[in-house]
Amino acid sequence: MQALVEVILPVFLVIGFGYVSVWRGWLSDRAVDGVMVFAQKFAIPSLLFAAISQLDLATSFKPNLLFSFYAGATISFALATFGARAIFKRDWEDSIAIGFVGLFSNSLLLGLPISERAWGANALASNYAIVAFHAPFCYFLGITVMEIARARGASFRALVGKILNAMFRNALILGIIAGIVVNLFSIPVPGVVSEAVDLMRRAALPAALFGLGGVLYRYRPEGDIRTIFFVSAISLLIHPMLVWGLGSATGLSEQAFKSAVITAAMAPGVNTYLFADMYGRARRVAASTVLFGTTASIISVWVWLGLLG
Repeated sequence: MQALVEVILPVFLVIGFGYVSVWRGWLSDRAVDGVMVFAQKFAIPSLLFAAISQLDLATSFKPNLLFSFYAGATISFALATFGARAIFKRDWEDSIAIGFVGLFSNSLLLGLPISERAWGANALASNYAIVAFHAPFCYFLGITVMEIARARGASFRALVGKILNAMFRNALILGIIAGIVVNLFSIPVPGVVSEAVDLMRRAALPAALFGLGGVLYRYRPEGDIRTIFFVSAISLLIHPMLVWGLGSATGLSEQAFKSAVITAAMAPGVNTYLFADMYGRARRVAASTVLFGTTASIISVWVWLGLLG
């Protein structure tokens, strides 16, 4: 109960404030979009740049950590994709969009603040290592599979161009790349720039969580309940179970193991809807699963934190 009250509820209360603000008309949809644009295109890339530029890359980027998390994510993607196809008789493009919902856990907006409240800011190195690859890996996998399904004779060169264009227009990926470059080449950051980035970084998570609440108000469930339950179960239960097994098998350190499992246990992120919307496929399932999964994760994350100790 202590974990629920002290770790989880403060994060979800901020989301709730954003939800209620839009529901009661205190904040317009346009204002929420502005908050999310600020968070996703400026503040969060600043947070990622600042964190990754200062990480000890040699110790943080552990192969067994990345393998455990992303092998689990890939299996979850496959289960959700083939489940949507075989069980719910969706076409391949719909199934891939639903698979992306099972793939993309909310590692940033939920994973980071919950991990920080549970184990402290000094325990986030493994979280940042996962986050650094999260958007590039998930978009690369999702876009590649979707474009192959849609190709119908398109050239390999055109396919690669579409994938790279979609990835490198993402501000989060650009922030990650900038942080890695500064870190690897020990590029000095002027003090005034560092201070400005720090100001942006501090606003990232509160603004993003508040904005997420406002966005979720739009995505109230409308049908497809069985599909929503199915992919939510993969996201909240199967993915962390897979990471637990893989992390145990590969000998992850205690803190890296906790970070990997709890990140895998996060609800699908808003990017799953953005992916579905980009292709015009399974948008209702993606949007509704973000809302249902985020709500259900209040309890499921509490359980996972209890198991992790």
